[in-house]
Amino acid sequence: MTQSIDRVVLPPPFPDHTQLPESDGSFVKNFQEHPQSILLTDSIGPVLQQIHPDGHYAIGQDCGIYWRETDPPEKGAEAPDWFYVPNVPPKLDGEIRRSYVIWREYIAPLIALEFASGNGEEERDQTPLSRSEQGKVTKPGKFWVYEQIIRIAYYGIYEIKTGNLEVYEFLKGFYHKMKPNQRGHYPIEPLGIELGLWQGTYQNQNQLWLRWWDNQGNLLLIGNERAEVERARAQKAEQERQQEAEARFIAEQERQQEAEARFIAEQAIFEAVPRFLKMGLTVEQVAEALSLSVEQVREQVKG
Repeated sequence: MTQSIDRVVLPPPFPDHTQLPESDGSFVKNFQEHPQSILLTDSIGPVLQQIHPDGHYAIGQDCGIYWRETDPPEKGAEAPDWFYVPNVPPKLDGEIRRSYVIWREYIAPLIALEFASGNGEEERDQTPLSRSEQGKVTKPGKFWVYEQIIRIAYYGIYEIKTGNLEVYEFLKGFYHKMKPNQRGHYPIEPLGIELGLWQGTYQNQNQLWLRWWDNQGNLLLIGNERAEVERARAQKAEQERQQEAEARFIAEQERQQEAEARFIAEQAIFEAVPRFLKMGLTVEQVAEALSLSVEQVREQVKG
């Protein structure tokens, strides 16, 4: 009697970032999104280089964070406008990241930011993932996914139209709305920096932007701002060098003039010695009159 062995069918492996869609096909909702992301990334670069000298961190800009498998796959992803993940390589197996896949890497982003074109309703949606008796799955809200599934430590919502900024911190399993400090900024303590709003011009757009500050309240500069500060510092140093050189030149001129004046005065005094002696004054009287020593007068007479 032969015994049959049932064939074990293994489930397919979880897909990675190269097998998942890198876009959901939607348009960028406003012209500020991409410049805003670049502004944040550029200015925080020097801070992250100090924190991660090995370069192990990743920044996503409108990239998908895959947190569950769905059909189609992109329904299982959320795409923050900007996010930062510590302690992961910037590339995977030498390939540029196309998305961030939680079930492959496990490390949650430290901070995610959303630039809301509307009133922020979508970004604050706390609808939980659920399934009806008929098997219909309710799409979870973005806020709920970030808080309950991905558990991003800091979540910021910036309403572009109103200039309103809200930042939430993940504490004891839930998001708690943070209060700004005395500078109106929100401290991101693990990075030693603050997030706030800055009025200014960037890429030909003058408006409110999200910017970083250090924990002393100094604005973190972008590349061209750092270059401008360095140019101003170099110009100031050159001006100071020129001023010092001019001051040394003037001081040398004054020294020479004083030396010439002393020489002329001494010559005038010594030339007066013979005249005073011819007038019948004694050597002692001439010395007293010209504030010279007797020896100086006698040497002048000999000379």
